[in-house]
Amino acid sequence: MSLTDKAIDRIRDLIQSGELLPGAKLPPEQQLAAELGLSRNLMREAVKALVVARVLEIRRGDGTYVTSLEPELLLSSIGSAVELLRGDTLLELTEVRRLFEPVATALAATRISAAELGEVERHLDAMRAARDDVERLNEHDAAFHRAVVAATGNATLTTLLEGISGRTLGARVWRGLVDDNAAGRTLAEHEAIYQALADGDAVLAQAAALMHVSTTERWLREHLDRGSRLPGDGSAV
Repeated sequence: MSLTDKAIDRIRDLIQSGELLPGAKLPPEQQLAAELGLSRNLMREAVKALVVARVLEIRRGDGTYVTSLEPELLLSSIGSAVELLRGDTLLELTEVRRLFEPVATALAATRISAAELGEVERHLDAMRAARDDVERLNEHDAAFHRAVVAATGNATLTTLLEGISGRTLGARVWRGLVDDNAAGRTLAEHEAIYQALADGDAVLAQAAALMHVSTTERWLREHLDRGSRLPGDGSAV
């Protein structure tokens, strides 16, 4: 572990112990460095790293503060990291999505409100209207899934799945471009998910979501075997 990593851990310890609460202002740099037994240079490097991780934020002319530490903030960088992954890892992400999203959809079926169900239906209607427009279809496809997962009321789960789905969106767009039957199947799968949510049937919602994600995963596996490539990706799908 580098000295900078150790400095980062010292500041994290203050936050985890409750000495520095969300929204709290850090002591002046020189004071905090002395209290933690660190040099000012190490303190600066640690603060910079924690700012990038969105644990801390610097308010110019005011000081350094602990952020809200909400899942939406701390986990939002997952999507950016995922976008850098290539090749076979796309399939791994789809496998992760298969593990999480069906369970999340089942949970949504037990918690979804009338307003949230209306939002899901709005995106389903938009998908029907855009069945011949691949990009718009996939845009509302992604929004449909965000609305479903948001209905769980679990911010951590929502942020994690949003980060994963960001990378797989490109695959779904490409799927629509190369597979003339994709739009029809996609609509049917989403309609099944919506109906299960409307009925409050968690078991059926989970099964419908599993079938939908598995269809994408199967398509990816087939294209991976053929060595196909996604637009903008220098490696195989």
